[in-house]
Amino acid sequence: QLQLQESGGGKVQAGESLRLACVGSGENYNSYYVGWFRQAPGKEREGVASIGPGGDFPFYADSTMGRFYISRDHAERTVYLQMTSLTPEDTGTYYCAAGGKGLQRLYLRSVNYWGQGTQVIVSS
Repeated sequence: QLQLQESGGGKVQAGESLRLACVGSGENYNSYYVGWFRQAPGKEREGVASIGPGGDFPFYADSTMGRFYISRDHAERTVYLQMTSLTPEDTGTYYCAAGGKGLQRLYLRSVNYWGQGTQVIVSS
């Protein structure tokens, strides 16, 4: 069993930055693909970014490419999502997920574990 815990959410102004963190405990977290997803009120959950077990193969949704950066610290068992140039459209609850190789392309069906989520609010 793997447990995921997100942190780092908050309320910011448009144009500002936030860094989210996802800490994994339990099973071998470092062997999983890890992705970040978000869900705005009344909308479906969408993929944001993902990273491979080796900290390689970063992948970004079109809406976040060039603004968001995903990284991985194996020693800390943590995956980070650095978010820059935030806009109100980035508002939502951000979830960390761990799973198989399909998660590299942010396929929901490849998710085995979910975190509880952390809220991000961007005001204009």
